[in-house]
Amino acid sequence: MSVDLPEDYIPTDDEPYMNPRQIEYFRRQLIAWRENLLAESEKTLNKLKEDKERDIEAVDQGTNESATAFELRTRDRYRKLIKKIERALERISNGTYGYCEETEEEIGIRRLLARPIATLSLEAQERHEREKKKREARSG
Repeated sequence: MSVDLPEDYIPTDDEPYMNPRQIEYFRRQLIAWRENLLAESEKTLNKLKEDKERDIEAVDQGTNESATAFELRTRDRYRKLIKKIERALERISNGTYGYCEETEEEIGIRRLLARPIATLSLEAQERHEREKKKREARSG
């Protein structure tokens, strides 16, 4: 089923929650985000290869190692983010996207616009953060 989505469409609270247009909007956003991250990862990988192939002077070695460590951390962050995007796309496929994994309540359009990979409602997320702080306070 093809969904007609105007170029300037942005989901709002004034329409039925997770209607076909909203689903298609978020699907496209997630796919574009994933493609962008994959392209950035490819650039990073190519840069690391180029740096390795270049004969680096000893003075530049420390700077290069620091930059390489930063590139690797960035790549790891992208990899984790891509996994979350893939899970969000799976939720779109199975009809659970936009609903809290804990409470099954609506996550909300504004939260999804801000964080399309959100899996918890704001209330559930805040509860998780409070519990995490309590655990850290007890152990620390």
